[in-house]
Amino acid sequence: MKTNLGGNLKNSKRFFFTTPIYYVNDRPHIGQAYTTIATDVLVRFKKLANKKTFFLTGTDEHGSKVYKSAQNAKLDPQKFCDIISSFFKDLWKNLKIEYDYFVRTTDKRHEKAVQDFLEKLYNSRTEKGEPVIYKGEYKGLYCVGCEKFITEKELVGGLCPDHQRKPELLSEKNYFFRLSAYLPQVKELILKDEIRILPEERKKEVLGLFKQKLEDFSISRERVKWGITLPFDRSQKAYVWVDALQNYITAIGYGDDKKQFNFWWNEGEIAHLIGKDILKFHCIFWPAMLLAGGEKPPDTIFVHGFFTVNGQKMSKSLGNVIDPNYLQKKYGSDGVRYLLLTQFPFGQDGDIQEKRFIEKYNSDLANDFGNLVSRILKMVSDFYKGKIPEPKSYGSLEKSLIDHTENTKKDVFEDIENFRIDSATEKILKLVRKTNKYIEESAPWNLAKKNELDKLSTVLYTGCECLRILSFLFYPFLPSKCKRIRELLGFGSDELEPVKEYDKSWGVLTPGTKVLKPESLFPRISKEKVMEKKNEITFDEFSKLDLRVAEIKEAEKVSGTNKLLKLKINIGDEERTIVAGIAQYYSPEELLGKKIAVVINLAPAKIKGIESKGMLLAAEDEKNLGLLILDKDMKPGTKIH
Repeated sequence: MKTNLGGNLKNSKRFFFTTPIYYVNDRPHIGQAYTTIATDVLVRFKKLANKKTFFLTGTDEHGSKVYKSAQNAKLDPQKFCDIISSFFKDLWKNLKIEYDYFVRTTDKRHEKAVQDFLEKLYNSRTEKGEPVIYKGEYKGLYCVGCEKFITEKELVGGLCPDHQRKPELLSEKNYFFRLSAYLPQVKELILKDEIRILPEERKKEVLGLFKQKLEDFSISRERVKWGITLPFDRSQKAYVWVDALQNYITAIGYGDDKKQFNFWWNEGEIAHLIGKDILKFHCIFWPAMLLAGGEKPPDTIFVHGFFTVNGQKMSKSLGNVIDPNYLQKKYGSDGVRYLLLTQFPFGQDGDIQEKRFIEKYNSDLANDFGNLVSRILKMVSDFYKGKIPEPKSYGSLEKSLIDHTENTKKDVFEDIENFRIDSATEKILKLVRKTNKYIEESAPWNLAKKNELDKLSTVLYTGCECLRILSFLFYPFLPSKCKRIRELLGFGSDELEPVKEYDKSWGVLTPGTKVLKPESLFPRISKEKVMEKKNEITFDEFSKLDLRVAEIKEAEKVSGTNKLLKLKINIGDEERTIVAGIAQYYSPEELLGKKIAVVINLAPAKIKGIESKGMLLAAEDEKNLGLLILDKDMKPGTKIH
């Protein structure tokens, strides 16, 4: 099936952008915010280029993991999904995410369309006349955390590498999709870039998967209680990720609105943005299913990398999962959008370090951009009574800057067409710095002293017009602040979103327009102030602590110190070691068998060469220390609320 991508996205009339739909077993985290902000930025640029867009996101709400999470929370599964899904909607609102449709896999519309699609596959035949869907028996290793079967080769030390737990050996009768019949066609589409996979190294990674033995995969489970019932076998539920993938077509009318579906899917350019952990599902399985169902595969799949937090893999068990709401409160929605997307090249693996957030916020946004806005508007206020002056005659400095603005605009949109988000931001920031340099070299304050009014008016008009262009280019990243800049420049309420300026070049601002009083758009963040607030935590932050009942199985003194004990504890599903400074108050012998309270989701720490994975709870005054000893009948691993 031919697509019309042609190497980039600039010739298309309409665009359908999607994020993955996010699993509702827990609250949203920074990785999900990263993908969604990036998609929102791309969509906003397309709108600035006068393109029609549809932006889809949502939540994935079926499967065993969600069901178990609901049970643990003592909630009905649907009620649990409603609560967690609302957290995502609230976060996207806080981060100024402007999606067009929020799909939920528990929506009746989605469930009906999934059943329609699977029914179609069930009744279809391959070119060889074989049924696309057939019933078989699967026996294999199943990871509840991944919600999928995994192979022996994927295990690390007998454990799932992502969830560090031993998979279950399951055997059940399921329905299978005949992937083998479509692999050659999918591979050919990828090789020809008719399914365009970016960055290039991800394309190579996907092509490498074809060299492995890719087997037909199960599309259903017989033991799952929370899922979509197969239309052709009421005893089976659709596999959670099979159900989830179909959100991309169910949300735009598959099965109930053929006109809308054709408009966005068949006549538009489709771009999926995903993380590399779901690369195989999106780049091979999903196109194969679409081909089997007679539908066009996606045009572009952009696969971004993983990132660590302060050098460590992001993990709830390590306690380093950053809450995006926390960042939004500290840096503002625009600050978070900009800072997340400029930490490292988009698409690559990288490391998030909050200390760099503060440095980059102060450097790029407070000092360079925010200060530029304030100083130009202040001089307009001081020298021209708050009205934009009329330029008289452009010299070499002005002409050079004007050329640079046009080239920047062209280069930025070229970067966006090829998903080079970080490169686009760097070019915009370069224009900010060049404008700052222009103001320094022109020295309008000296021109005012010398009464060189023609030159002064030209310099300040040039500065204002550069602010207008920057408010256009930076708008997808900093929508709230750029709207405010345009308001300060005297734009009316219908002009605050710069959607009509793509085809306009220099000279949009009208001389004589009244500007508003300058203000601090990006107040500097003091490192000292941040440090002072570290002792204050919110309820949400406290709720991140995973407190469990632990049984002390072994205890011994740590050599070379009279304060530390090394404890081996049982927390239900695993045993681990912690080091605690309680040797002066408790002997190893009296601790054996005791049930204590421990925090288990802290980052491991090396103490006297011993890796300690957790902390125990104790009370201490000037003379004594006492452990929180729990009832002996409490089961290890029980969650403490």
